[in-house]
Amino acid sequence: MASHRRPKQTSQAYTAVVTATAAAAVAVTAQSASADPLPDPNKKGVQAQIDRLYEEATQATEKYNGAKEKAGVLQKQVDDLQDTAARKQSDLNDLRNQIGSIAAAQYRSGGLDPSVQLLLSSDPDGYLDNASALDQLSARQITALQRYQSQQRDLQQQRSQAADKLKDLQETRTELGDRKKEIQGKLAKAQRLLNTLTAEERAERSAEEERANRSSERVQLGNEASASQRAAAAFEAAKSRVGMPYVWGAAGPNSFDCSGLTSWSFNQAGVSIPRTSQEQANVGTRINSLSALKPGDLILMRTDLSHVGFYAGNGQILHSPKPGAQVRYESIARSGMPFMWGVRIG
Repeated sequence: MASHRRPKQTSQAYTAVVTATAAAAVAVTAQSASADPLPDPNKKGVQAQIDRLYEEATQATEKYNGAKEKAGVLQKQVDDLQDTAARKQSDLNDLRNQIGSIAAAQYRSGGLDPSVQLLLSSDPDGYLDNASALDQLSARQITALQRYQSQQRDLQQQRSQAADKLKDLQETRTELGDRKKEIQGKLAKAQRLLNTLTAEERAERSAEEERANRSSERVQLGNEASASQRAAAAFEAAKSRVGMPYVWGAAGPNSFDCSGLTSWSFNQAGVSIPRTSQEQANVGTRINSLSALKPGDLILMRTDLSHVGFYAGNGQILHSPKPGAQVRYESIARSGMPFMWGVRIG
């Protein structure tokens, strides 16, 4: 009977095949390393890029929030300093009028008013030190001149401080604009990548979000109590926002980014906390263990602390996760973000 087994290749032929295969593999690897990953035929690379851009956008959003909060503080400081300077200028004008009246009276009596000498002096401090010994100055006149000099110095100081704060404000507004462009750029790039997906792939992504939302509706949180009434009240406020959309830079009441949800919720409980996740990480009492968390405690995620939410109980987080998502409950273990620590606010 004839044999149907394939004859063995010679050693030389086998070596040639292996060499050719290795060379082809090297060529493909080199091409993959240098090429733009966008043309990936199965689109998995594209979807990973979209998710990464969304994550980078949320990280940039917290930096934007920080710059926005700083700009608000600086604007208030500038306004206060300018208001103070305006009041001091008004007081200075009143004193100048008083000194003018004194000067007019002394002019009529034939003397050169020392207050005029003060105003013309290149060394007001030295002049006032000597002026108190002059017979022609009364105690009331000396007091008026000293007040004038003191308020003039205060006015100059207020104006200098206002100018410095205004410079800081302008720099912060520039940073704010840069952060906004960064976020919009990342979201626009993500949208362009989404547009390269097939209709089926886009439907799969939408279905995945719907599954996450349905899972949020069915979540079992348990009956564990919050550590404080304020945390419980903030958590209740956050629960009332489930289903609201993520919008970068938003702090309620109908859309939120991650720290916008937590700051809004605590505000409903009568507690003011900082706006950004990084700042919220340093308020209250730090809780280093997941097992020690209580519902209503804040949870800080990612190594750069760029994400925050509420511990909801039973290993769940209540948060506003990312662009295109809603405020919802999710398993901390499946969130894809490393837990850093918790914060308990009493």
